[in-house]
Amino acid sequence: MFSKRSKKAKTRQCFERLTLNCVQRMRLGWQPSPAAARGQRRRRAADSEHAGARMGLLQGLSYNLRGLSLGLKTPKLLLLGLIRFAAVIFITILAVGFIVAYHLQLMDLVWSKPANPWLVWLWHLVAWLLVLLLTGVAALVSYLAAQILFSVLIMDHMSRITEKLVTGRVQAPAHVNVIRRFGYLIRQETPRAVIPVLLSLALMVLAWATPLGPFVTILLAVTAAAFLAWDSTDLTPARRMVPFQKRLLFFRQTFMFHLGFGLLFLIPFVNIVFLAFAPVGATLYYIETRDGASRAMKGTGA
Repeated sequence: MFSKRSKKAKTRQCFERLTLNCVQRMRLGWQPSPAAARGQRRRRAADSEHAGARMGLLQGLSYNLRGLSLGLKTPKLLLLGLIRFAAVIFITILAVGFIVAYHLQLMDLVWSKPANPWLVWLWHLVAWLLVLLLTGVAALVSYLAAQILFSVLIMDHMSRITEKLVTGRVQAPAHVNVIRRFGYLIRQETPRAVIPVLLSLALMVLAWATPLGPFVTILLAVTAAAFLAWDSTDLTPARRMVPFQKRLLFFRQTFMFHLGFGLLFLIPFVNIVFLAFAPVGATLYYIETRDGASRAMKGTGA
């Protein structure tokens, strides 16, 4: 009987102490333990990162669509976009036509036609598989050639027109003639175009040579979309002669935006239209976000 009463008394005392601690914490403001505080900070950081990634994707899609809309409404941008579209298509058709016309000769360089009639059908099958592989390579090389030889000037001119429409002026080094400007643009475009093409080719070989084909294919599509978007967003800082290291850092910091901007480039057939007018939306993004943030900091005296 005595033990039961003592147990009840101890339970009542523990409950009273717990209630008193709760009341004190409510009055003084509850402070979590260090471990709980670290967990809360990690959760808040993860939630903020996920929200930022979603906003970056949506922002990229929005600016791409805005650029297409402005390009179709502005006669000069529409004409330049159509010229760029025609240049890429023309070079791609020439390259693919050459491959199809000489695919048997190219196949002989890899594997001579066997005399055994049972192996001839396999030889023709491999020849057409080689055509498909070379067609993919030709598309990448044609895009690279069009970018360096034609589109670099067209894209820069489209970016200049867009910047002048929005801000009324173009920020660029003064007293630079056309030849020097073309040479500078080529030097800026070469690493920006060669790096993505080489990475895409490496991923294509990895997809063919390893059982990770489906995963590598998805990775290849994501990488290509982001790099194609960067090819347009890099026009404005490159024209202002921002160092390449800083521009590459900008791409890494805004990767989710570039991925969202480039998602529309993965839609077959329609992607060529979005690629043709991508410099417009990319210039809008850089001017409204980067230049807008700089002006805001100057206005606040930062």
